[in-house]
Amino acid sequence: MEVILLERIEKLGQMGDVVTVKPGFARNYLLPQKKALRATEANKAGFEAKRVQLQADNLKQREEAREVGNKMGGTSVTLIRQAGEAGQLYGSVNARDIASVLTDSGFTISRQQVRLDTPIKAIGLHQVQVSLHPEVTVVVVANIARATEEAEIQARTGKAVISEAEREAEAATDEAVAEQAEDMFEEGAAPDLSEANDAETEADASKSGTGTETDNDAAADKSADNAKS
Repeated sequence: MEVILLERIEKLGQMGDVVTVKPGFARNYLLPQKKALRATEANKAGFEAKRVQLQADNLKQREEAREVGNKMGGTSVTLIRQAGEAGQLYGSVNARDIASVLTDSGFTISRQQVRLDTPIKAIGLHQVQVSLHPEVTVVVVANIARATEEAEIQARTGKAVISEAEREAEAATDEAVAEQAEDMFEEGAAPDLSEANDAETEADASKSGTGTETDNDAAADKSADNAKS
């Protein structure tokens, strides 16, 4: 089936292109989503009459999408799900789930805009593409974990926490670091400067002793001269 594209379609064509697609793809997606028109002579003429306005509208929508993309790009969203010790989810996370949590974060996103070929079935950090406009796509990070604490560990380390043992080890490390920091900055604690002070005292004494010895030698020489005279 031949259709006229009303917007850029990836791997298909640009706005205004007349392309041939499978009938099912046109009827189930392009036509109901108003992304294309049947390539009849009447529709071709109508499109050409509105081409300038359609292109202007597209430019405006693209700029608005870029503004949203600047805010959304790199955003990390957390989804808490049940999973086994190996990290396999009891269920999955789909495009609707990610669109919902992005909307809760202040962005207006539909599930159709989330590009997720297959549902996510494991915990961890997953990069997901979101289409804000046919020419504007951003990447967000879906942090999927069994608990908030686990999500925080994953965000910090950049890798999935697979087992309970890993969670406990990470928690123990955090506790040890916190205790070390507390010991370092404990009220009243200060570096041991006794050795430095002792060294400084010895240096001063050495200087003082050297000066006394020189003065005694000078006095002895003067006495000898007087005796000769």
